[in-house]
Amino acid sequence: MEVGLGTNFEMGTSSSIRSVPLGAVREAVTNAVVHADYAQRGAPTRLSIFDDRIEIENPGLLPFGLTVPDIRRGISKLRNRVLGRVFKELGLIEQWGSGIGRMTRFCRDAGLPEPQFEEIGFHFRTTIIKRRIGALRVDPVEQRILELLADGAGRTTSEISKMVGRSARATRTRLAALVSRGIIVELGSGPRDPRRTYHLMRQP
Repeated sequence: MEVGLGTNFEMGTSSSIRSVPLGAVREAVTNAVVHADYAQRGAPTRLSIFDDRIEIENPGLLPFGLTVPDIRRGISKLRNRVLGRVFKELGLIEQWGSGIGRMTRFCRDAGLPEPQFEEIGFHFRTTIIKRRIGALRVDPVEQRILELLADGAGRTTSEISKMVGRSARATRTRLAALVSRGIIVELGSGPRDPRRTYHLMRQP
C-alpha cells in the first residue's frame, strides 16, 4: 500500500487524520485490500490524505454486474475469497456486504457527508469528506461524556465511569465507539496503560 500526503498536511496534528471517524477509514482500507484486483501489476492500493478529504483507492473495478447503488444497499461480491476469510477470522469483517453501511453510519454520526464511491479508469476510489455538514449524533450517555471532556483536561476511564454512573467495562465500550467515530481521542502508551486519558477532538 502507498500513502500519499496532500498539500499543507501536518503529521501528528489532530486535524490531519483524526478529524474523520477512524472506523470509517478502517472499513474503507479493509474493503480496498480485500476487493483489490491483484492481477493488475504495478497498481498499488493507495491512501491519500488531503486537507479536506481522505481517498482510498484500489486497483480493479466493481465485479461484473455490481454497481455503486448496489454496494450502498449492502450487496457484495467477494473478489479475493482467501483474503476475505482471513480478514473475517481476524474480526476485521463482521458480515459480507456490511462494510459500506458501517462506513456510512460512522460518517453520518460524525456530522460528515456520506462517503463517495467512484470507478475511475481501472480503479475504485472511496472518498471521505472532512467537511462537517451536521451535528454529532450521540445518545445521552455519550453526550454526558463529551460534556465531561469539554474543559480540555482529559480524563481516565475510571474517572469517566464514576461520573456517568456506568461500569468501567461499559464505559470503555462507549469510549472506544467515540474514538472510532473520530469524536474523541485517547492518549497513552497502550490499551492497558492505566494513565491513558481521553480528550475531546479538536475540530479543524
